[in-house]
Amino acid sequence: MSKKKSAWRVWAKALGEKSGKDDREADTIAWIRTFIMVQLVLTNMFIISGNVLNFYKHFNDVNSNCNLEQVDKV
Repeated sequence: MSKKKSAWRVWAKALGEKSGKDDREADTIAWIRTFIMVQLVLTNMFIISGNVLNFYKHFNDVNSNCNLEQVDKV
C-alpha cells in the first residue's frame, strides 16, 4: 500500500466509524467529514484571532488614555 493511501486510511479512521455500502461511498463520506473538520478549524481560528486582536486593541486604548501627569505623581 502506498504512503498516500495509508495516510488517507488513517485520516478516514480518525474521522470516525466507516460509513457506507462500499469503499467509494465511504470515501465520499470521509471527504464530507474532512470538509466539516476544515471548516470548524478555520472558524475557530477566526474567532480566536478576533478575540486576540480585540484584547490588544482594548489594552492599547486603556494605556493611551492614561494621563502621564497622574502617573508621575504616584
